Amino acid sequence: MAENAYCIAGKIVELLGSLIYEELSSAWGVQSDLKRLECTVLAIKAVLLDAEEKQETDHRLNHWLGQLKDVFDDAENVLDEFQYQILQKEVLKRCRRSTRKKVGYFFSGSNPLVIRFEMAHKIKGIRERVDDISDLKAEFNLAARLEDRKTTMYQRDMTHSFIPSQNVIGRDDDKKKIINLLMQHDVDRNVSVIPIVGIGGLGKTTIAKLVYNDEQVVRHFQLKMWVCVSEDFDVKRLITEILKSAVGIDENLSIDQLQMRLREHIKDKKFLHVLDDVSNEDHIKWIELKNLLLGGCNGSKIIVTTRNSSVATIMSTAESYNLDGLSQKDCLSLFVNLAFKEGEEEQYPNLLEIGKEIVKKCRGIPLVVNTLACLLYSKVDENAWISIRDNEIWHLNQKESGILPALKLCYNQLPFHLKPCFAYCSIFPKDFVFNNLLLIQFWMAHEILQSSKDENLELEDVGNLYIKELLSRSFFQDVEQENILYFTFKMHDLIHDLALSIAKRECSIVTKKSTLAAKVCHLSFSDNEQEVTTQLEKLSKVQTIISQTDQSMSLLETCISRFKYLQVLDLKNSSFEVLPSSIGSLKHLRYLDLSYNLIIKRLPDSICKLHSLQTLLLENCHNLEQLPKGIGDIIRLRFFMVTTKHTCLLEKAIGCLSSLRSLWIWRCVNLKCVFEGMEEGRLTYLRTLVVGNCPSLTSLALSIKHLTALETLIIRDCKELSLMEVAGEEDNQDLKLSLQNLMFFRLPKLEVLPQWLQGSANTLQLLWIGGCENLTALPDWLPRLKSLQTLWIDNCPKLSSLPEGMEALTELLIYGCPDLSRKCTKDHSCTTDCS
Repeated sequence: MAENAYCIAGKIVELLGSLIYEELSSAWGVQSDLKRLECTVLAIKAVLLDAEEKQETDHRLNHWLGQLKDVFDDAENVLDEFQYQILQKEVLKRCRRSTRKKVGYFFSGSNPLVIRFEMAHKIKGIRERVDDISDLKAEFNLAARLEDRKTTMYQRDMTHSFIPSQNVIGRDDDKKKIINLLMQHDVDRNVSVIPIVGIGGLGKTTIAKLVYNDEQVVRHFQLKMWVCVSEDFDVKRLITEILKSAVGIDENLSIDQLQMRLREHIKDKKFLHVLDDVSNEDHIKWIELKNLLLGGCNGSKIIVTTRNSSVATIMSTAESYNLDGLSQKDCLSLFVNLAFKEGEEEQYPNLLEIGKEIVKKCRGIPLVVNTLACLLYSKVDENAWISIRDNEIWHLNQKESGILPALKLCYNQLPFHLKPCFAYCSIFPKDFVFNNLLLIQFWMAHEILQSSKDENLELEDVGNLYIKELLSRSFFQDVEQENILYFTFKMHDLIHDLALSIAKRECSIVTKKSTLAAKVCHLSFSDNEQEVTTQLEKLSKVQTIISQTDQSMSLLETCISRFKYLQVLDLKNSSFEVLPSSIGSLKHLRYLDLSYNLIIKRLPDSICKLHSLQTLLLENCHNLEQLPKGIGDIIRLRFFMVTTKHTCLLEKAIGCLSSLRSLWIWRCVNLKCVFEGMEEGRLTYLRTLVVGNCPSLTSLALSIKHLTALETLIIRDCKELSLMEVAGEEDNQDLKLSLQNLMFFRLPKLEVLPQWLQGSANTLQLLWIGGCENLTALPDWLPRLKSLQTLWIDNCPKLSSLPEGMEALTELLIYGCPDLSRKCTKDHSCTTDCS
């Protein structure tokens, strides 16, 4: 509670301190109220760090924090409206509307005189309520404290889903025993089910991964499949996931088509299938899925991981494998590996002794050991270790999977600015695959990222630092680096439970069985309209709607009309042809996701009124005919991903998006040119441009010299694009670009690299060229790119030589270029990694 209030207080202070607020507040006559509000909020914010530590043992303080959070929410909403008026004023100024249009606007519902009066009244009311709340804080004897905003970035390698066996301690015997069970031949049945049972955090999934990737197991089975089941034991979804795991099939098929595909694929094959994290106790559902898996050869096996012994009883064909906790010796080894740098424990014998006592409290549960060790990594202050060992939270009741109190201890030790970021992740379902780019945009929409004092760090950079910090503390796991732009990761189930326990008053996943608290403001729908609509009637201040299923237009219209303070609206995979025009009333909306709506044809012009929108996702909206002409009015848009049937993206529309940092143009099959022209001052903040799967594209029509902030450019699968329309247009000697990463994939008409690339001589670090079948030579000026460290050349068969002077590269990877590979292998002066 205190952390959310602290976060909102920071946003309020930041807004009130901005110059543009001072200008408008003076013009509207509310300067005095806003100044008093700023001073009061600052005074409250100063004691909130102390309030957080005391709230769990003081119910009156907890109630006061609840009241404070309510009034801060209202204050934030009022200030958002105030900011919206500032943005609207800027739009009017930019668009240079006609006098007639301005007059019409003046006499509409947005009459600035009326707004001025209403806003002044609201601001005064908020200021008085905050004053009243502030007067009560003296009763709690709270001390003023400063937050340590330093984010400690631990230098650990990012992990991924494959787990090397040498990184797992104390599970060799378990691994051998389970492999022996897999190798046993059961003459009575063709498919045997082996459950691995244990409480949360023991490492059931880790053991399953070790077994799944073992060389002996790989040789033994003809087919391997892995599906994470979690709480949703929906047979159709599971068949789809099984097929995706086995052969990459990811189609929208009927249940009959799916089961036929599955039976065909496993027929006469000895397979290993892992069903990870099963909680289903419905015997009928299991039999329905099991019957579809009986077509494999004798000796096929299914491994099931579950916390619930009754689940194992329902599913098993043999005795379950019960996983025990680690021994104290193994726990200590794991702790030392993670809490100390190699050999460092010998330098701090006192810390090691304290660590042994901490390990004893972990009950042999690797997740707790891991999380606490990561928390203490690189800390050499004995008091920090003692505070963990002697914390009173260890004395709380620890139930069956009762390691949440221990994990709550790790949460309490998080820096204050990371706490709301972690808690907000509870709105996503268990086993959700997070994308760092989209999670950062989600956090930004709720304005819980704190601006950095480093002017070179954008909010997106701050968000990446936050994610890496949470990774280093084991709040996230299973990292997969997808490409240079983004990576994915997950939360352990128990870590997700921890997030739910922290955010339960504000975040809820809505199902037909759920009961919503009156103050819930972040909702995720997992059931259809009929089952959730009635639960929304008592809510009014909802800020987040995330739909996990295809919802109807009527539910969407209900949400838009009822929840005026929406900041995030995630409707991906929905099916409606036209977005309702009422969307334009959501003044607070900052994140809108319509991706994978395969039938939407147009966006209403009213969407252009969403001046606060920062993220707009239209990926794979294949039937979207065109973008509204006034889309440039969304002047705060920072992240834009679009698929459209249009032939040309209008420069006057897209080019006006002056706040844009990341632009993805994806699968636009009719697109012939990206822009009709580019004027100076347009897209000057753009850092990432991705253009892909646009088979008709012949021209980017970019004046590259104006994209001075561009750091990453990726162009792929554009078979008609040669990039020659850009080359030669600029005075390459005067170009000053900021490109760091450049990737060209599957561009058959690319014969030479564009000349403008020389403008990044001091910045370009990575150049990756792949599938450019007609690229015949690399330019002589390439070695003059002083910062170039990595050159990857992949499947460019006509490329036979490199220019002289490439020896300074840190990494050179050549694949699918037979002539070039042979030349590099013979040339001893060329230090390469040729394959």
